[in-house]
Amino acid sequence: MKHFLLIYDYAPDYLEKRVAHRAVHLEMARASVARDELQLGGAVPNDEPPFGLLLFKAETAQVAEDFARADPYTNGGVVTSWRVREWITVVGEGALTKV
Repeated sequence: MKHFLLIYDYAPDYLEKRVAHRAVHLEMARASVARDELQLGGAVPNDEPPFGLLLFKAETAQVAEDFARADPYTNGGVVTSWRVREWITVVGEGALTKV
């Protein structure tokens, strides 16, 4: 298993745009948590521009990519762009690479 970060770049007016899509987005996120894929997710609101981070645990980046492609945030204008990056975690309770 590996960790992958799904990074969302938010639209300037994302708080207003997300209202229409938030319930489905959270439903998708909770379903992914139940499958032990999504580990953590949230916004980094005080950066300019603000962005979102979602941490996935999976064999490949496909799980995070599929989430992004199906997410109403990416299809509804809340997110202007997204990318997935592997994150090699080495310390802490949830680290997947032990040294």
